[in-house]
Amino acid sequence: MSIKGDELPPEYIVTESKFGAIESSPELGQIPTIDVSLFSQSSIGTKEAEIELKKLRLALSSSACFQAIGHGISSSFLDKVREVATQFFELPVEEKQNYSREIYGGEEGYGEDVIVSEKQVLDWSYRQILQVFPEDQRRLDLWPENPTDFREVLHEYATQVKFIMHVLFKAMEKSLNLEENIFLDKLLGEKAQMRAKFNFYPRCPRADKVFGLKPHTDGSGMTVLLQEKEVEGLQVLVDGKWVRVRIVPHAIVVNLGDQMQIMSNGIFKSPMHRVVTNPDRMRLSVALFNEPDPETEINPVEKLIDETRPRLYKNVKNYGRINYECYQKGEVALETLKI
Repeated sequence: MSIKGDELPPEYIVTESKFGAIESSPELGQIPTIDVSLFSQSSIGTKEAEIELKKLRLALSSSACFQAIGHGISSSFLDKVREVATQFFELPVEEKQNYSREIYGGEEGYGEDVIVSEKQVLDWSYRQILQVFPEDQRRLDLWPENPTDFREVLHEYATQVKFIMHVLFKAMEKSLNLEENIFLDKLLGEKAQMRAKFNFYPRCPRADKVFGLKPHTDGSGMTVLLQEKEVEGLQVLVDGKWVRVRIVPHAIVVNLGDQMQIMSNGIFKSPMHRVVTNPDRMRLSVALFNEPDPETEINPVEKLIDETRPRLYKNVKNYGRINYECYQKGEVALETLKI
């Protein structure tokens, strides 16, 4: 990602985008705030919980993302997650290269975009991608040993986020009047996967020419994002317009992925989103993605199919791979599964 003055390497420059021009500061989006604590066992059945459940369904069927508060993770621990991520990216290049995906192959590890297409436009970012669950699938040779508490912090954070996802999936089932565990069994079952993606976006003198992260939808069931505390960059497409996602102190951003849009037969949405860069400051974020085991078949829930809402999507396995390859080609993976 070398720069000569303000001249950028051509492989990063966006010459056209079917999803709209790069805007560093569109209007601020009205992204709802949801109190996750109201979905706990002790709050079920209360008037407050019912109101919040309606807010959740509306959020996930419209803007398709929300700011989660009352999630039970202390602000000091969220700061710790940001701290170990920052410390890793601040390491000398030679040390970070010890975890390079180019050495080990596959999607996990440290580096830039994996090249899957000749016409691919690269993102202006570095990433460290790690499988967290199931635990027996962890590639610990790719988990940084410096900072020394990186592994411990990631394990603890992922465990807490997994519990939040469990609570939210149950609330989503209830909001659609579905039987219990119809989402949970596939998306958080014994072999379900969770990956962590640590994103580092260096400052870019021509922020109007590159994306930190190209427009895309997630291939997950659910994504939980911990934002930078001061520097904005995340944008979501709402009603055909890009809007900024503001930073809410101590909140985490939750959005659904394509696999939940498939399972809900299009009732819940997987939002198109992107990240822009900043000409003056770096930005960092930490995302956790949940998805079923690649061999688990995903399909629309039968109860959500009727004459007024016919089946929208085909059955699919290993959707994460389909989504990833389409993303790098600038294509929309969900379009390939429409009936």
